[in-house]
Amino acid sequence: MELKQVTYSQSTEQKDFYKVLRKRVNAYFKDNNKSRHANANMVIKTIFMISLYMVPFVLLLTVIESTWATVLMWAIMGFGTAGVGLSVMHDANHQAYSKSKTVNKIIGKLTNAVGGSDTNWRIQHNVLHHTYTNVDQVDEDIDTGILMRFSPNQDRLKGHKYQYLYAWLLYGMMTIMWCTTKDYSQFARYKKMGLIKTQGISPGLMLFTIILSKIIYLGTLITLPILFSPVSWWVTLLGFGLMHFIAGLTLALIFQPAHVLPRSDFPVPDETGNIETDWAVSQLRTTANFAPKARIFSWYVGGLNYQVEHHLFPNICHVHYRKISSIVQETALEYGIPYYSYKTFRGAVASHAKLLYKLGREDMMPVSAESK
Repeated sequence: MELKQVTYSQSTEQKDFYKVLRKRVNAYFKDNNKSRHANANMVIKTIFMISLYMVPFVLLLTVIESTWATVLMWAIMGFGTAGVGLSVMHDANHQAYSKSKTVNKIIGKLTNAVGGSDTNWRIQHNVLHHTYTNVDQVDEDIDTGILMRFSPNQDRLKGHKYQYLYAWLLYGMMTIMWCTTKDYSQFARYKKMGLIKTQGISPGLMLFTIILSKIIYLGTLITLPILFSPVSWWVTLLGFGLMHFIAGLTLALIFQPAHVLPRSDFPVPDETGNIETDWAVSQLRTTANFAPKARIFSWYVGGLNYQVEHHLFPNICHVHYRKISSIVQETALEYGIPYYSYKTFRGAVASHAKLLYKLGREDMMPVSAESK
């Protein structure tokens, strides 16, 4: 198995868009004497999100005795898990948290602390998703095998008729799959595709790290509560499952409504693997923002309601997305490129659900961005 070779056209009329946009964004940071990386508010958020994940766990091991209080602690940990993923390790694994590669590497390891593999995450997210957004058979964020149909370029099966109903349950199972089986299957697949070497790590060391991190993670979060918490063992397993359901559903509800929408483009490479658009233009056509005025919501989700800005500038810390969004929007409109944004989070989720419904019942033909 090899990575499907996909390239973007360099001859579109809008080829200067990204060059001009980068110049304007760079000028914003220079003129305002701002760093592109984390600021004091980001550090405070980091401490808060890690605490939201760790403090409830310490409490259920030490002072919590009630079953209901224990379950509540696990639920809070679910939001903490998602918070760490969205607001902390995400920036670090994009090298956006700090100028220091060492700091980014250390903070990026929080991926392992919440049950995943930081190396697999960077390959799936940074290499495949950000480079080939919404491209079938390459972007794994829209590939769930036979379980769901996220693109009009994928085969429609009979069961997909009900995906708009069962999708939310599967979303809730996402992170529990990460901490059990998914990292091993990804390791085997990425090794065959030759992608592990892009992360500067040997396959043997990567596999050892995955196994060790899983032992530590599952041993800590399941074994310790069973040994030291006064509640029954089944409460621990129930709480662990609840934590992951909340985390998985939260993460999916932030990422999927940003790309799998009726107005999104799903690029189809030609026979040579070429996509007839510029990479930056494709990011705008495959991505949407939502709830731009919801400050508290944006704070919790790591600014990822500004997905357009994130996809164009993944190496800029998310605390700056709101400020640069006006620059991106104005430049996009100047070049006649769509800038998709939903006023509310609920509106984006509802739109995502509508596409799930339509994809499950119709053999939709791919719609090119030019015809929208």
